Amino acid sequence: MQTQQLLIDGKWLDAHEGGTIPVINPNTGQQYGTLARGGSRDIDRAVTAARAAFHGPWGNLPALEKGRLLDRLGELVLKHEDELSHIEANDVGKPLTQSRNDVRALARYCEFYAGAVDKVHGQTIPYQKGYTVLTLREPFGVTAHIIPWNYPMQIIGRSVIGSLTAGNTIVIKPGEDASLTTLFFGRLTLEAGFPEGVINIVTGYGEEAGAPLAAHPGVNHVSFTGSSRVGSLIQKAAAGNTVPVTLELGGKSPQLIFADADLDAALPFVVNAAIQNAGQTCSAGSRVLVESDVYDDFTRMLAARFKQLIVGPAEGDYDTGPLINPSQRARVNDFLAKSTDLEILARGTIVDDAPAGGYYVSPVLMGEVPPSHRLAQEEIFGPVLSVIRFSGEAEAIEIANGTHYGLVAGVWTKDGARQLRVARALQSGQVFINNYGAGGGVELPFGGVKGSGYGREKGLEALNSFSTLKTIAIYHG
Repeated sequence: MQTQQLLIDGKWLDAHEGGTIPVINPNTGQQYGTLARGGSRDIDRAVTAARAAFHGPWGNLPALEKGRLLDRLGELVLKHEDELSHIEANDVGKPLTQSRNDVRALARYCEFYAGAVDKVHGQTIPYQKGYTVLTLREPFGVTAHIIPWNYPMQIIGRSVIGSLTAGNTIVIKPGEDASLTTLFFGRLTLEAGFPEGVINIVTGYGEEAGAPLAAHPGVNHVSFTGSSRVGSLIQKAAAGNTVPVTLELGGKSPQLIFADADLDAALPFVVNAAIQNAGQTCSAGSRVLVESDVYDDFTRMLAARFKQLIVGPAEGDYDTGPLINPSQRARVNDFLAKSTDLEILARGTIVDDAPAGGYYVSPVLMGEVPPSHRLAQEEIFGPVLSVIRFSGEAEAIEIANGTHYGLVAGVWTKDGARQLRVARALQSGQVFINNYGAGGGVELPFGGVKGSGYGREKGLEALNSFSTLKTIAIYHG
């Protein structure tokens, strides 16, 4: 079983200490590969390589040429769409259709930012007589990207590609539970012609590779997507070197269904937002708030759909696949075991021929969940949807804002004035009205407030997050 190596300075290398990490297929629970177990010395080598590339070939490359490299990379991603889709399906456990959508999203990020790389502009500022004042957008230098296992390609797109566009060089520490598509991406960057050291990938455990990367004195910016607990540790580590961070720390995102909403239109969005990637999504719509007048009707609709949901191996392309590992399955089951005071309105079905060793759980719909209940307050990261009743706009806003998180929200109403009132009142980084997610929207800035983190990725706004502003004041009399 050949070990997947680290990518450092354009070369594939074994970990300095020689250790490995098993690659487990969550569909079967069986090992089917190994990763190099990188550590602090490997991180140091990767940061050194990235620094040299920043001051050398990448820093000297015209923006136009960087854009052409990104464009070529996007073409290669699409060329290998089928292979990447199957790797992701077996590494993460998400159905093939979702994996394929992630591949196309990564290609779209490359295309979008390829067109933006030579449009990172500064400004001139009117000032006192005799002065010309201008601003420049400049890269930080070396940026660290600690990405999770649930959406490797999507997060590479919004984080790594955005940072490259701003002119930085990169060190990636992928999630140890799902690193294979990230490593394949590394191969494509070399094939596309990116200079050595621009993109470096160190696989390993969080405490052995992620922690030294976040704390490395040669890193100028840290981007992290993951749990609030680890995000706090990342923030403290980066603070030791006084470098900025971008944190996306999950959510408990609500969808608000008002009595005048188009329930038929809302239904597929609400269900998909809760079960996509088996609910292992930071922006999962895991709470649905329903106005009393339509509560019974909409919960009946939800229950009927949940009973139709099928869970099975990713290659079967069912509604959803397994969870990522045994500990995540145990976490979801613990939430359900400690919620026997609530009514289960409906469950999905696991296919009969699902491998016994796979980490499967049935999607669950829970009814009449009190807003203060654990199911309505904590991020489960599993296919569990909590239905909460409300009466009136004010109560809906209060319940929606009544958690530690603030990442995404959905509002379903035909009342235009209410749409804007509620959207403005919600404490959330993104608000979708009569839709949810807008199809991924690489152009749309993404990030949270409160416990969901800060900083923005995606869209042109990401170029501000991954660059620093320099002001130049010229006195010429």
